[in-house]
Amino acid sequence: MKASAFAYARATSVANALELLSVHGERAKVLSGGQSLLPAMNLRLIAPELIVDIGQLAELRGIVVKGGVLTIGALTRHADLLKSPEIATHLPLLKDAVAHIAHPAIRNRGTIGGSLAQADPASELPACMLTLGATIIARGVGGERRIAASEFFAGIYETALTPQELLVAVELPVPPKNSTYFFHEFTRRHGDYAIVGLAALAAVEDGRFDDLCLGYFAVRDRPLLAKSAGKLVDVAVTSAVLSEACSALAEELDPLEDQQATPAMRRHLAKVLLTRCVASLLARRDLCAGGPA
Repeated sequence: MKASAFAYARATSVANALELLSVHGERAKVLSGGQSLLPAMNLRLIAPELIVDIGQLAELRGIVVKGGVLTIGALTRHADLLKSPEIATHLPLLKDAVAHIAHPAIRNRGTIGGSLAQADPASELPACMLTLGATIIARGVGGERRIAASEFFAGIYETALTPQELLVAVELPVPPKNSTYFFHEFTRRHGDYAIVGLAALAAVEDGRFDDLCLGYFAVRDRPLLAKSAGKLVDVAVTSAVLSEACSALAEELDPLEDQQATPAMRRHLAKVLLTRCVASLLARRDLCAGGPA
């Protein structure tokens, strides 16, 4: 199939893009990398009247580290995240996650802003934003809004953005020096959407977790920051403690059933990931932010 008829406008600036969105509202869609939008249009899942192309806005690209905060422009491509020395040094979790996104052709065109605005519950980056405590920067004609990642994702393909707003950047705090991370996802083939995935960030001291963030994806209608992680903090992680955390995690999840997996299978795989994650994090000896041992 092909997309239904639509009008096209190439934005010359962020202000110009916002003017177009202000006028057309829900009838318009923003085109950045196009790796999610165009297939949805071709399948007639959506039929916007106007496409606002922001792909040429250089002001929305780039990665900057300043004052303990790493800022990523919304049009920064996945491939740029993979090659960035700033990401490798300060947020290696994000680099690992991006390597799992689809295939090189997609990563060369897809953008971080497009992925977050799409809010696919099986996507890697939304879960990473929760785990890393990101702030989403949205801009409208009336000014700028700062939205915590925990408040940004509202459901399947739903976010806190209004039709008149544009996602312009993401801010992520640089993790402490004693941080370490874990990322893994179960897929049928590399590059497929995840059946279940986990992005974790931890602070480990003397064989215990001082802090632990578990960002799951493909386990409900939006990414989940698991509250059950708290059962593993400031305690000796024994088999009994881990079993209790796994049981609590299963109760938190509300998996959907689709052609890939049943809810029961997703709960099982989520517990497998938690067990692997804890073993991996506690076994590491090099806990610098620059990467794993």
